[in-house]
Amino acid sequence: MNIRSLLSSMLIGAVASARSMTPMATLAAARLIGRRTPGQLVLLDRPLFKFGALAMGAGELAGDKMKTAPDRTVFLGLLARVMSAGIAGAALAPKGHERAGAAVAVGTAVPLAYATLAARKRAMSRIGQTRSGLIEDVFIVAAGIAIVALSTRADRD
Repeated sequence: MNIRSLLSSMLIGAVASARSMTPMATLAAARLIGRRTPGQLVLLDRPLFKFGALAMGAGELAGDKMKTAPDRTVFLGLLARVMSAGIAGAALAPKGHERAGAAVAVGTAVPLAYATLAARKRAMSRIGQTRSGLIEDVFIVAAGIAIVALSTRADRD
């Protein structure tokens, strides 16, 4: 196993740094359209978790624009990133290397959460909270979709 085999896990960790629920939501959407992940993804095969992840992803996109939205680096924000990045990183890792994929994704998500927060605060001071959030949403959701699309395959069962 080399670092390139864990690139998808690392990239989905970067997505989680900015939007904690987007990795889970994109994987849930992929499962709904019949895509399979290289690693195991047990939770999102259960309807409650699959639809819950989609709802939480949408809710996060809306809630992020609120003036009362907490920084992504508060304890619960980091915890959500760790959980989401870990699950998604494991699912996108090669079969048998799920733990390494989870570790790489979490190791990417947590420090980048501070960097993406700093960038977002600079953008907010220039163009405001809503516009900066919408721009970040487009970029991060598109990245999440691309990573998951390129890392999964059609279910042939």
